[in-house]
Amino acid sequence: MKRIALINPNTSRVTTSMMTDIAQHALPADVAIEGITAARGVPMILDDGQLAASAAEVVEMGMAASHLFDGIVIGAFGDPGIEQLRKVTDVPVIGICEASMIEASAGGRRFGIATVTPKLIVSFASKAEALGLNHLFTGTRLTKGDPEMLASDPVSLANELAIAVEASFTLDGAEAVIIGGGPLGRAAAELGQRFSAPIVAPLTAAIRLLLLRMENRLAPGGGAHL
Repeated sequence: MKRIALINPNTSRVTTSMMTDIAQHALPADVAIEGITAARGVPMILDDGQLAASAAEVVEMGMAASHLFDGIVIGAFGDPGIEQLRKVTDVPVIGICEASMIEASAGGRRFGIATVTPKLIVSFASKAEALGLNHLFTGTRLTKGDPEMLASDPVSLANELAIAVEASFTLDGAEAVIIGGGPLGRAAAELGQRFSAPIVAPLTAAIRLLLLRMENRLAPGGGAHL
């Protein structure tokens, strides 16, 4: 039985449980997943300062998990601490932001993001540029309303995100849209049923990419840091 650690960089155990449940349903029977919640930080990461501040906690949790698990997913849309953690661990580490952008851009597709956090949009654009995908990135569309209040109201959250998704497709020319946020996992699943065009759920994208890299790592000639 292989084991994956899902690191939640915010302090919400409810969010950890929700993300772990979604991830478990995307895994084969011979792979288990365990959620790990940050002991320090904020219940929901809303700006670049909070995102940067969570990196040290992610690295600490990840270093401990690397001795017990076969792979690690960082469950914040911004991938805090990912490069630092990769330098100090021997297991594959995947971030939900990078995984969703890789999946959304497959085959040269233009992609956008729909999300609730206006103070993080610069970091999203920076991530696309770092991955060499800025030429395909159509930008971020935002919901109206307070992010934390929306996240606590599943119906309003899904409806507001649907408006942002529609704008990304029709106004920005996106061919796939990412639902940008770990706490938005349930909404991403629901929106995938509403639209005929591709809706990318970051958590399941990360699980797929991690399983592939875990498999490659175990293959003959596979490296430790794929």
